[in-house]
Amino acid sequence: MKSSYSAQNIQVLKGLEAVRKRPGMYIGSTSIDGLHHLVYEVVDNSVDEAMQGFCDTILVVLEQNDVVRVEDNGRGIPVDIHPTEKVSALELVMTRLHAGGKFDKDSYKVSGGLHGVGVSVVNALSEWCEAFIHKDGKLHCQKYKIGIPDGPAEVIGDTDRRGTVIRFLADSSIFETTTYNFDILSNRLRELAFLNKGISITIVDERLSTPKSHEFKFDGGVKSFVEYLNENKTVLHKEPIYIESTRDNVELECAIQYNDGFNENMFSFVNDINTREGGTHLVGFKSALTRTLNEFLKKSKQAKKFEETLSGDDVREGLTAVLSVKVPDPQFEGQTKGKLGNSEVKGIVESLVNEQLELYLDQNPDVINSILDKSILAAKARIAARQARDATRRKNLMESAGLPGKLADCSEKDPAKSELFIVEGDSAGGSAKMGRNRQYQAILSLWGKMLNVEKTRIEKVITNEKLQPIIASIGAGIGKDFKVEKIRYHKIIIMADADVDGSHIRTLLLTFFYRYMTDIIEQGYVYLAMPPLYKITYEKKVFYAYDDPEKDRILAESGKDPDKVGVQRYKGLGEMNPDQLWDTTMDPEKRNIIQVHLDDAVEAERIFSTLMGEHVAPRREFIEQNALLVTNLDV
Repeated sequence: MKSSYSAQNIQVLKGLEAVRKRPGMYIGSTSIDGLHHLVYEVVDNSVDEAMQGFCDTILVVLEQNDVVRVEDNGRGIPVDIHPTEKVSALELVMTRLHAGGKFDKDSYKVSGGLHGVGVSVVNALSEWCEAFIHKDGKLHCQKYKIGIPDGPAEVIGDTDRRGTVIRFLADSSIFETTTYNFDILSNRLRELAFLNKGISITIVDERLSTPKSHEFKFDGGVKSFVEYLNENKTVLHKEPIYIESTRDNVELECAIQYNDGFNENMFSFVNDINTREGGTHLVGFKSALTRTLNEFLKKSKQAKKFEETLSGDDVREGLTAVLSVKVPDPQFEGQTKGKLGNSEVKGIVESLVNEQLELYLDQNPDVINSILDKSILAAKARIAARQARDATRRKNLMESAGLPGKLADCSEKDPAKSELFIVEGDSAGGSAKMGRNRQYQAILSLWGKMLNVEKTRIEKVITNEKLQPIIASIGAGIGKDFKVEKIRYHKIIIMADADVDGSHIRTLLLTFFYRYMTDIIEQGYVYLAMPPLYKITYEKKVFYAYDDPEKDRILAESGKDPDKVGVQRYKGLGEMNPDQLWDTTMDPEKRNIIQVHLDDAVEAERIFSTLMGEHVAPRREFIEQNALLVTNLDV
């Protein structure tokens, strides 16, 4: 078959067509994450104004019918006619990619939205958008449909305020959903308020019959952020160590506080962008922390008891830290801006943290002593953990194939096609083994009480007889040694009873995955099975209901007297025979499974600490606040 390929086959996308054609390139995805990204792009423009000192109040409103409004009291987008483009600056900013004030160092010394695609992408991906500019006593307005102006920017009235208002309706033909999640947006706005001390950011949800709102304002900046993260933990020193300094136009703000837990909890930001993959600023910070604490160890009394060098992991056990840098010309890796690449930032951060940390610790001997005691214990535990790992490896080598006896593996070797069901109880495990599709479904039965890893060091986790089979079955290591590319199944499905005990087991397993195999949650490999609560039988037909409303609906649709319909309440998975378990919970064509997402690392950290940590009072408070959401309770 002949195929001609010439200049006429080359498609040129003009203006914002490219964004509508490939939205994922600009906002990551067209899922709810991409939808929220639209709000962040508009808010980031307002925050950039705040970073320059021109704005101190930002308002985000979720209006009826999926409309979003973002207001600020900044300078307002310029509305004068551009000298070469012959249209208003507002129209350029709203309708052209790579047009904006972020490229002009005189207008913005530091900015998050450095690619200049922000608000124009929001405009392109909206059914309609409106920009209102309060500037120099006049209210200017321009309206757009799918990114195209309805007409030029024009004055529509007088005003006694200043700032920018953007209203938009996301395009439902592009996004999977246009319904915003108030809590996810709130968490990001809270993060921005922490990172820009003194700025007030308010979110209002007008979609509810009684609107709800949150106002975020933190005069302590990242110091308040660390206190918030450690709120439900036992801290080693009451006041966080706070560093604020500038060198070569790079601004550094950092807060450090240790708690008595075993997890490292670090968040790093560049120009308010969460650098989840780290980068040169984080490398510099970690190097400075390790070096400074080792220098203090050499001079301390503890040096006689512990003659080894502390590793980076040792000095970061129990550490909560927030590192925020403002860089004039950041080089991010990719549009998602997950990692900072500027080599010069490493040295600047390292020297500033070294100097300031040394100065603080010299003046606070109690703080450095408690941190060194904690780090030395961590180092001893690390050595014990290494010995435990070696022992486990030796044990695995002695066992055939190194897989646990409790695992009934599948024959499929491609992880992308394989599923692992982690099943509570031997009877349910037995039914699952008989009911499964042996080709691609593996079954691992759990027994006895699970370990709460939130309160445990890694050497206890590695040697725990309940967790060892899970670690071996997944086959990708644990903790710092975890390699997600070695995982043996791309669907890890937790299958527990639909009762309080089952919920507890799910929570314990999720805590383990979150703390020691975080990547499998981030990659979307963890799922929760949803077994039915009821089996309903009438006229020789069988129906399954997954909750009470569904049971009531099936009973109503039957048209029968409820007393003459057979309703069986399942107390556990073990009550189902293999066929029923396959039909209701394991068959990919019929089953209900929920994918576990990590939407917000800050809130995940707080919730795991609250629910699984040592302190009872915060847990009781959480339960009281969420009691209305509880649907099953064994009393």
